[in-house]
Amino acid sequence: MTRAIRLLPAFMTVGAWTMLSRVLGFVRDIMIATFLGAGPVAEAFLVAFALPNMFRRFFAEGAFNMAFVPMFSKRLERGEDAARFASDAATGLAVVLVVLTVVAQIFMPQFVLAMAAGFRGDERFELAVDYGRVVFPYILFISLAALTSGVLNALGRFWVAAAAPVLLNIILIAAMGAVALAGGDIGRALTWSVPIAGVAQLALVWIAAQRAGIVIRPRRPRLTPELKRLAIIAAPAALAGGVIQVNLLIGRQVASFTEGAVAWLSYADRLYQLPLGVVGIAIGVVLLPDLSRRLAAGDGAGGVRAINRATEFSLALTLPAAAALIVIPGPLIAVLFQRGAFTAADSAATALAVAIYGAGLPAFVLQKVVQPVFFAREDTRSPFRYALVAMIINLILAVGLLPVIGFLAAPVATSLSAWAMLALLVRGAARIEGAIAMDNQLRRALPRLLAASAAMAVVLLAVAWALGGALDQTWWRYMALAGLVASGIVTYALAVLASGALTVAQVQVFLGR
Repeated sequence: MTRAIRLLPAFMTVGAWTMLSRVLGFVRDIMIATFLGAGPVAEAFLVAFALPNMFRRFFAEGAFNMAFVPMFSKRLERGEDAARFASDAATGLAVVLVVLTVVAQIFMPQFVLAMAAGFRGDERFELAVDYGRVVFPYILFISLAALTSGVLNALGRFWVAAAAPVLLNIILIAAMGAVALAGGDIGRALTWSVPIAGVAQLALVWIAAQRAGIVIRPRRPRLTPELKRLAIIAAPAALAGGVIQVNLLIGRQVASFTEGAVAWLSYADRLYQLPLGVVGIAIGVVLLPDLSRRLAAGDGAGGVRAINRATEFSLALTLPAAAALIVIPGPLIAVLFQRGAFTAADSAATALAVAIYGAGLPAFVLQKVVQPVFFAREDTRSPFRYALVAMIINLILAVGLLPVIGFLAAPVATSLSAWAMLALLVRGAARIEGAIAMDNQLRRALPRLLAASAAMAVVLLAVAWALGGALDQTWWRYMALAGLVASGIVTYALAVLASGALTVAQVQVFLGR
């Protein structure tokens, strides 16, 4: 069995923990929808919570880690002092984030308006500013946790890093439950739980890294040659991360002018982020350090095989997920979220956004497969250029379609720009000699996976129609949705095996057996 094939159990490990985190995230968001609906407190918290998460993706999981992980992995491969490099990098990152946190405390009103100008002049604005000042320090803890997770991933210790996000959801769920029983302020409980969860996540991964032999300690800040190189590589990735965040800002700004739309898009985002997180993030987390070490060892052919199997694995799970989001978003949203303060009208609006995001899901996931081709070669400039083009497309579509289709302009623009970004990434990677090439196994599997997903979509529509009444009944709808989902899974599995898209042996490999 090749090393590329042995990567698949690692994908499954990360995916399983990410799945648990996303399921708990569903529970968290269902509780938020139940207690707060799509009202002002919910929208204020969601915008405030988006602030540190936006900068986290910009500094940590985006720009910084895309530059840090390949450099750290190569030092491991060469037997150099990787722990010292990680400590210097963590110190430099912490200094930048402390300064950013102080600036955010001072200029929080401006930060909120940059996120949601439609909040100006109503109660959502003051709440979002208040909540934002409490949650923003989360960026320091979670960014250092992301760097430490990159260390663990490079060491092949995937499960702890993947498990850390579970803590966030557990803490937020526990806080809401306790405060709801006590009759307290749910919004305030959510807000204060965020930085507490950040400390817990950082502690978990730091202890795991220490046990793995890499002790990350604060050091006197200094600009070493390694950090200069890191900064040079990270700068274009930071710009690319900034472009991606501009895309998110555009969508949130568009939504903020429709009352309730920020919450609708947030709940829709939660649903399509489930397969994206389970598959796409797992692929990116495992593939980047592996490709980096292969390049350091001169194993280019093994890297191409790893890309092909990662693509096959991604499509096998993403195509049916996308089909389901497109054809049955209504039952999914109604059963998961429609209760308490979350109305049928909220469900209908959220379901439309889910279907549109579903159409872009394969592009979002495949980006995670192709991007490591560039990052493993310490090329962060090309993805930045592609992201810039995608941002322009997103901006034109979101602003241009807003008068026509309202808040739905945001998910339409996001999905179409994601496909544009993927096309640019593939075109750029194809120009790198020996970087990517579709092998016969992938060529054979792709049309069969598409056909199996189409067959599943037809069955889902038929079963959803047959279960229409049960899906609307308070107590029966949960069993009806479970039966609907099970019918899709069984149909897809039978279609995949019957078409030969995947063999039983390949399925066992995917499952790590």
